[in-house]
Amino acid sequence: MRVSVLQENLHRGLSIVSRAIQSRPALPILANVMIATDEARLQLSATNLELGITHWIGAKVEHPGAITLPARTLQELVATLPPERVDMELDLRTLTLHLRCGARSANIKGMDANEYPLLPEFDPTHAIPVPAGVFREMIEQTVFAAAKEDNRPVLTGVQMRFDGDRLTMAAADGYRLSVRHTTLEFSPGDRAPEPLIVPARTLSELARIIGDEDDEVLISLPEGRGQIMFSLKNVVVVSQLIEGKFPDYEAIIPRGFQTQVLTYTDELLAACRSSEVFAKDSANTARVFVEPSGMANVPGRVTVAGRSQEKGDAQAPVDASINGEAVEISFNIRYLIDVLSVIRDEQVVLETSGPTAPGVVRPAGRDDFVHVIMPMATGR
Repeated sequence: MRVSVLQENLHRGLSIVSRAIQSRPALPILANVMIATDEARLQLSATNLELGITHWIGAKVEHPGAITLPARTLQELVATLPPERVDMELDLRTLTLHLRCGARSANIKGMDANEYPLLPEFDPTHAIPVPAGVFREMIEQTVFAAAKEDNRPVLTGVQMRFDGDRLTMAAADGYRLSVRHTTLEFSPGDRAPEPLIVPARTLSELARIIGDEDDEVLISLPEGRGQIMFSLKNVVVVSQLIEGKFPDYEAIIPRGFQTQVLTYTDELLAACRSSEVFAKDSANTARVFVEPSGMANVPGRVTVAGRSQEKGDAQAPVDASINGEAVEISFNIRYLIDVLSVIRDEQVVLETSGPTAPGVVRPAGRDDFVHVIMPMATGR
């Protein structure tokens, strides 16, 4: 193999695929990244057997070939090189890659590419297209609500459900629920799969990879493999699916409310962050006081309060339009911050039916995103 690429492209490509490499892989070769020529491109691939990422960069290929190299060593080396052309030549006899960039050179010992696990090829024939920007936002607005512990594996994933021309994504960890849907330009029809559960980590990595240059994400399911594949302009991500039945989250979403708050998203987020300074010493518990004004043309007030037995307390009031009764309810302040951080809209709505009822958070004027937070029990 003899190939030349630009240092910045190689560095970016290695940064992308290395997300699939675990710090302590099960097999030594899984600590490597595979480098292979593909016509006039260089293909970089990495996998941990659950998540695989392939990225292509433009290259000048003089002789085809493939090798696997220690990912961390290669990535650290390429990061130190000047932004110039990188020439690479493989010595098949010693499985050593000779690398040169400007006046610098290095030799990296690798392993035979034939020993590397094969990643499935993406088949665009029956793929479902989703606008890239929309899909990235859907991931960001759901994935944070997935469980971090694997006591119930299905809750560590995000359910994706295709229903006609509607795609719905949902995540829950037992204390909160995030549901986001969008209307697709084309209905998958008979291509629509059954509801499936994608690991939250896969989607988090995918959201980081999706760039402004990506117009759409193509979603495909390799037949009989229990996998899902996502194809972008120059990247393909493949992931194992999570087996099991996702909870019936529709039954969790309240259908009515006794108190509704309309306020500015950034102001409520700032109030929550102020209260978190003290609330984090009390299991992140913060009180939210909702006080209607009772007077026409006078705004009501929402006060977020955090308290620490040792350090003190903070109260952060925010003007709001309030419909309904006064209420005091306690939430995990971290959960409120998480959801407010992914709402891009100027205003947000908070609804509840009392101190022991769930809180519902959604963007004002939109019905494509809803977030449910269970209240916290507090002693007086």
